[in-house]
Amino acid sequence: MVAFAGNSLLCRMALKHTGIDAASFTALRLFSGALTLWLIVRVRGGTHVVAGNWISAAALFAYAAGFSFAYLTLPAGVGALILFGGVQGTMIGYALWSGERLRRLQVVGLSGAFAGLVGLLLPGLSAPPLQGSILMLGAGVAWGAYSLCGRSSGDPTCVTAGNFLRAVPFAIGLSVAAVTPISLDSSGVLFAVASGALASGLGYAVWYSALTGMLATTAAAVQLSVPVLAAAGGVFFLGEPVTLRLLLSSLAILGGLALFFAQRRNACQYAADDVHGGG
Repeated sequence: MVAFAGNSLLCRMALKHTGIDAASFTALRLFSGALTLWLIVRVRGGTHVVAGNWISAAALFAYAAGFSFAYLTLPAGVGALILFGGVQGTMIGYALWSGERLRRLQVVGLSGAFAGLVGLLLPGLSAPPLQGSILMLGAGVAWGAYSLCGRSSGDPTCVTAGNFLRAVPFAIGLSVAAVTPISLDSSGVLFAVASGALASGLGYAVWYSALTGMLATTAAAVQLSVPVLAAAGGVFFLGEPVTLRLLLSSLAILGGLALFFAQRRNACQYAADDVHGGG
C-alpha cells in the first residue's frame, strides 16, 4: 500500500516540481514498469510468451494517462481519494450489476461513501479543480475495469507485465499527439522511472504475492489505507494543506466503504457456515 500511495506522491512531485510533461511521465512510467515486471517474470523462470491482452492494456493506459494529467492540478491526497472512490465504485457497481444483493448496512455504507465523494467535488473555495477531478475519476473507472478484466487470467505478474508492455505504444502515441510539447529533465525522468519500476512494477509484484493469502474482502479493506498514506505523504513531503472538506469527505468515503466491506465479509462467513452446517 505504501508503493501504491507512492505513485501519487511521485507523480505529483514530478509534475509540480520538475519540467517533465504528463504524457512523457506516463510513457516512462509504463515502460519502466513493463521492464521491471518482465525481469521479475524472467528471474522467476516464467513463460517467455507475452501474456495479457490489448483490451486490458488499453484500460491500463487510460488509467495511467488520466492519473498523470489529473495530477497536474490535484493534490496527492485528494487525487488518491478520488481515484480510490472511482476504482471501488466501478467494482462494486459491477458486482451489483452481476446480481449481488446488498445488506441494509451495506446500503448505508455505500450511501455514506457516495455522499462523501459528492461533498468533496461540490463547488466551493476548497473544492479540487473540476477538470483534474474528472480525469482522476475516469482513471479510477479505468483501473476498476482493468482489475475486472484481469480476474482469473493466469499468473497476475506475468499478465500485468504483458499489459504494461502493450500499453507503451499507446503512451508513445499520446506523447506524439499531445498539444503540449515533450519536456524532459533528469529529476522528472527519475521520478517517472521510480514510479514505474518501484511503485508500480515491484509494488504490483509484492501485492499479487500477498493476495494469495488474503480474502478478497480483507484485500479491499487493506486498500483503504492508500488515500490516507497518500494524504499524509502530501502533507509531509509536499506541504499540502489538510482542509476540513478533505477530512470530512475522507471519513465519509473510507468509513462507508469499510462498513460495506465488513458487512460483505460477514455475509460470506454466514454463507460458509450454512454450507458447513453452522448456526
